[in-house]
Amino acid sequence: MTTRTNADYAAFVLRVTSGVAFLAHGWMKVSLFTIPGTVAFFESLGLPGFFAYLTILGELGGGLALILGVGVRAVSIPLVAILLGSVWAHSGFGWSFSNEGGGWEYPLFWTVVQGVVAVLGRGAFALRIPEPDRRLGQFA
Repeated sequence: MTTRTNADYAAFVLRVTSGVAFLAHGWMKVSLFTIPGTVAFFESLGLPGFFAYLTILGELGGGLALILGVGVRAVSIPLVAILLGSVWAHSGFGWSFSNEGGGWEYPLFWTVVQGVVAVLGRGAFALRIPEPDRRLGQFA
């Protein structure tokens, strides 16, 4: 039996809520803004259009991985990079996210949350996938 700590439960709550938010944001880029619209927005910022595809894939795939608790630390780092890009993209609209165009306060907060998820790891209630035991050359 595994004894769970408050930190395990905190990690669970942060990773699942963050994962749901990433899924929602990724799906919004697909269904509401459309993929071509998202590509056009990225290009309007002076970014290559393929960054839009990477962002959508990162948000949808990363969100699902966070919810399931799979590869949490490995997924969190690229998600932090996506969020820092969002901070940059929203920086011209002021501090408050309620400003027209959305400010950079919410993406900055979410960046910090995702950094905490990376430090805490998967926490409680994560899908357990066997990892290779490098010493034995087999799955443990």
